[in-house]
Amino acid sequence: MMKLGIIGGGQLGVMLICAAKQMNIHTTVYCDDENAPARFFSDVFITGSYVDYDRISQFASSVDIITFEFENIPYASLNEACKYTEVLPLPEINQIIQHRIREKDFVNSIPPLKTTEYVFVRTVDDIVQYLDMLPCILKTCTLGYDGKGQYRLNSKKDVDNLIQLDPTQEYILEKTVELRQEISVVLTRFGENRYEIYEPIENVHEEQILRVSEIPANISKELFQKSQEWVIALSEKLNYIGTMCVEFFVDIHGELYVNEIAPRVHNSGHLTIGTHTVNQFENHVRAVCRLEQKETKKLYNARMTNIIGEDPSSSSSSGMKIEDAFTEKAFGKDFHFDYRKGEVKPNRKMGHFTEIKELLL
Repeated sequence: MMKLGIIGGGQLGVMLICAAKQMNIHTTVYCDDENAPARFFSDVFITGSYVDYDRISQFASSVDIITFEFENIPYASLNEACKYTEVLPLPEINQIIQHRIREKDFVNSIPPLKTTEYVFVRTVDDIVQYLDMLPCILKTCTLGYDGKGQYRLNSKKDVDNLIQLDPTQEYILEKTVELRQEISVVLTRFGENRYEIYEPIENVHEEQILRVSEIPANISKELFQKSQEWVIALSEKLNYIGTMCVEFFVDIHGELYVNEIAPRVHNSGHLTIGTHTVNQFENHVRAVCRLEQKETKKLYNARMTNIIGEDPSSSSSSGMKIEDAFTEKAFGKDFHFDYRKGEVKPNRKMGHFTEIKELLL
């Protein structure tokens, strides 16, 4: 039996485990949180620091292949794991993605791909030099997700209210666009020019946290094709193996901009479970484990809603278990997945609800 190692024990790790179990693949999770949801699902659950190289080497030696559910794992730790077994996607990809300046420089090195305007800053005085870029979003160059480490600056007054930036941090100032909508594209790459790609997903964020994802996206055929072409170009340039997601901005003029690259399965792709012949998690496991590539087709349109904190929408679900959602019998049914996180916190993703919108004939 193949043994798949997964670094990270959150909800994305759980769904990777469920997909792996459908293919009779043994799963071992390595996580720094002893209470992570994956402990209820994995065959083996190992708790340890992400910088404990001895423990990581023991974990890596016990599996055939390693993947991960989030990108902020220290690059040196992934390299340590590589001494004992293969790690996919490649750790070098994370080194690019983990730093927002490097990520945007990389995107803009592949014409005609582009991002919004951006500059590197360290201090408030640096920001004052770029007031002509307002309105902007100030972000830490590393770490930060779901709006963490981000500050919206609409006017000079907002800049004046910034007392001091953390001197140990690097920052990026990103110019905002007049936004019409946000979309994402999920792709699984199996090798050179071998991939399965999902159609663009339309997303709605609240306070920088994904709230709703829906297919089909309300976009033109031109944007549909361009967004998919850009993701393919990025995956080929990165020599990517596995599932990845690219988030885009679309401005009021219909211009497309790359926002972020996620080198992993993605929240917006949850709606591929039960709506496609192969969901993003199964495709990822198939790709990193070098298994057969299966043609991926959409069967249903759908809408996915994240359950954030004590969100009352959680009561609107049918209560289907996520294990059942990975089986063919679940196709075409609405379902709710409770992430089984021990503590409810504001702005914390506690689960999601997928509504099947339409059967495609």
